Formats: sequence, structure tokens, C-alpha cells
Amino acid sequence: MQLFYSPEIDENTTQFTFAKEESKHIVKVLRKNMGDTVFITNGLGWLFTAEVSVPNINKCSVQIIKKELQPQRDYQLHLAVAPTKMNDRYEWFLEKATEIGIDSITPIICEHSERKVVKTDRFERILQSAMKQSLNCYLPKLNAAIALQDFLNEDLKGDLFIAHCEETDKKSLKQELKPKTNVTILIGPEGDFSTKEIELAINKGFKPVTLGETRLRTETAAIVACHSVAFTNE
Repeated sequence: MQLFYSPEIDENTTQFTFAKEESKHIVKVLRKNMGDTVFITNGLGWLFTAEVSVPNINKCSVQIIKKELQPQRDYQLHLAVAPTKMNDRYEWFLEKATEIGIDSITPIICEHSERKVVKTDRFERILQSAMKQSLNCYLPKLNAAIALQDFLNEDLKGDLFIAHCEETDKKSLKQELKPKTNVTILIGPEGDFSTKEIELAINKGFKPVTLGETRLRTETAAIVACHSVAFTNE
């Protein structure tokens, strides 16, 4: 099964025409012909089964023959992760977190952040590609980059955690997680959160946690946190 993505389709759509790039892939690479089946999602949980009606290499048209709303997970995971100095490391995190299971991602700018400017266009494409590859019908929401202090002032729901490296009293994230519970986890930059930021987060209700015995890179820590939540909810 190969999954295609289009935000333009909804539950009322009966016919759809793919853009040139995907039309070429369907007709020339996958060799789909009239009557063949393709699967499409709009990233909002809908899985559409469609039949090719016009196998045109530039404008491949399909007829929607079935639609199903896929069940959501019984928890929501929001990771707020500082951008890494090297963009490809953050992109790796986005790809793997989408495959494992994540709902929202917010790049947070911290005192020790080496990257202060975040361009999200490529990030969005990586999320879409990972969603399709993993046959997931829910596209994670990528929020705009925001200063940590402003993020902490938002109305955040569920259990709140901050993973940091300072030698203070911390609990194991795996021991603190509860199944079927919405979670927000803060992951800092290469230089970690500042002491002031950690104190501010704790004052806002975040519990300090550790992700293990070794010091992890930002992107690795984010994946460990993501997998820990997924494992807790299996």
C-alpha cells in the first residue's frame, strides 16, 4: 500500500485530480491504469480509497469509492524541542517522531540556542513524507518557532515534563508517564536549558525528568521521549 497526501480532499470529495508531480509518479512509476486503486489521506484522519479514472501523466484523475475516518490515539503527545545547530539533525527527529507517533511539535528558542531562526517549509515536507511512509492518516501539527518563555505562558494541558541535564532531583520519565494521558515534553538545545529556564518551567508546573544515564543529543533525547510515551501506551 502506498499512501498519497492532499489537504484539499475532505469527506465530501467524490473526484480528485493530482498535481503534475504525483500524477507522473502514479502513472509512470507505479504504472497505475484506469480502474487501479490508490489511497489518499488529507492528514486529518481520513483514508480515501480511489480508482484511477484518467491515467494522465500530468493530471491523473481518480474517483473516490470509499472513505474511512481512522481512530485517533487515546493520548496526545506534544514535543517542544529546541532547534539544533545542524538542520539535518532536527529533520531526522521530525521524520522519526512522525513514524513513532506524535501530534504536535513546537520549535522553542532558548537562551543557549545556537539556531535562532527556523524555516519550516522543508520541515512540513518531511512530516508529510514520514506520515505517508508510515501509513499514518494524521499529520503532526508543526507550530511556529517561539521563545521558551512565551511557550511556558501558553495554556498547556495534560502532564508537563522538562528533560534537562543539571544535577538536581529528577524522576525517570518512564516512571512518571501514565497511559492514555496527554503529555507535553520540553527538550533543550545542545547547551541544555539554563538554570533560570529550568526554574521557570518548574514554576509553571513542569516536572523535571531524566531520559537515562547518558547525556543525549537534542534530537536523540526527543526520540527517546517520543518512544517512551508510545511504549507506555502500547
